[in-house]
Amino acid sequence: MFRYFPLAVKNSVRNRRRSALTIASIAVSLCLLGILFAIYNALFYKAPSPGGALRLVTRHRVSLAQVLPYSYEARIRQVPGVKEVSPWDWFGGTYKDRRNPDNFFAQFAVEPSHFLTIRTQMDLPEDQRKAFINERTGCLISKDLADRLHLKIGDRVTLLGDIYPFDPELKVAGIFDDPDAVNSLFFHRDYMQEALPASRKDQAGTFAILADSPGDVPRIAKAIDDMFDNSPQPTKTESEQQFALSFVSFLGNIKLFLIIICGAVTFTILLVAGNTMAMSVRERIKEVGVLKTLGYSNGGVLTIILSEAAVISLIGGFIGLLLAMFMTVGVGGFAARFNQNLKGLSITAPVALLCLGLALFIGLVSSFIPAWNAARTNILDSLRYSG
Repeated sequence: MFRYFPLAVKNSVRNRRRSALTIASIAVSLCLLGILFAIYNALFYKAPSPGGALRLVTRHRVSLAQVLPYSYEARIRQVPGVKEVSPWDWFGGTYKDRRNPDNFFAQFAVEPSHFLTIRTQMDLPEDQRKAFINERTGCLISKDLADRLHLKIGDRVTLLGDIYPFDPELKVAGIFDDPDAVNSLFFHRDYMQEALPASRKDQAGTFAILADSPGDVPRIAKAIDDMFDNSPQPTKTESEQQFALSFVSFLGNIKLFLIIICGAVTFTILLVAGNTMAMSVRERIKEVGVLKTLGYSNGGVLTIILSEAAVISLIGGFIGLLLAMFMTVGVGGFAARFNQNLKGLSITAPVALLCLGLALFIGLVSSFIPAWNAARTNILDSLRYSG
């Protein structure tokens, strides 16, 4: 096969305009596919961080809109393998102008000491840690959020309550760095509880749990859900990564959507590449006859044409892969605001190999039928061809 490679390379650029357009179409398609594959891989196959592998989230089985009794915390703490428990409440308030997407970020009310124990990977100076614990109106914000909103230690942050009838006036007590908590703000749960009516106190939206080891996580999840299975407020406990994916599921079956889009793009580029190769082969039917008179076999002719298609497809695949590597940086930076699994989105080695393999597949499949027909054409018919 490799002895035909120089001839295949020369044939691939004989019609430069057509080859350039084909390479461009494959590159754009592979760029899109690369980004989609990277998103799929980040959402469903990305390994959790060391800290994330130890954390679970307990919520109401019916819906996140349903709350759980605060008394569940003490019972969850008694489950073997549970190291720490902390109630979390999604505040969902407005910062400045709701119409500006830069002002959207996650806001949680937490119990400071328990919260800091659970966040094992949080990088926070000790003086800021103590300030957050001791100051009732203190809050912690992630470094990326502080940079985006131009906030620093000591600045005031006012949130307008949406879910809760309460407008907290907060002071930035610390700026942290945590791979599992981007674009996030945390403030004292007690501060919020004091302002709520009696009917809304002693409730929690979710409970964050820290396990002793990753191996304890499945057992703890089952034990907690079994404990509250027959209670008026049944629970659903899952790993932190699965909990984050539950928000993505609100948009629908993301797995199916991504697969359908990838399939549609692949099918379209197959048609484009197939049409290009068919035109290229038709123009060279007489040349096929000449090759056969020189002693080339049917298999040799088939190999030359398939190799030509493979060269064009792989060139387009490499260019598309390079484009995808650049674009995933911007896509990941924006998408991380809504799902932390997409932070640092990139083209991993398996995704790159998949893209190049798909490019090669497209080239070979799209050219096989024209190549097969050309290879089977006898010498006399080839030389007589006038199309």
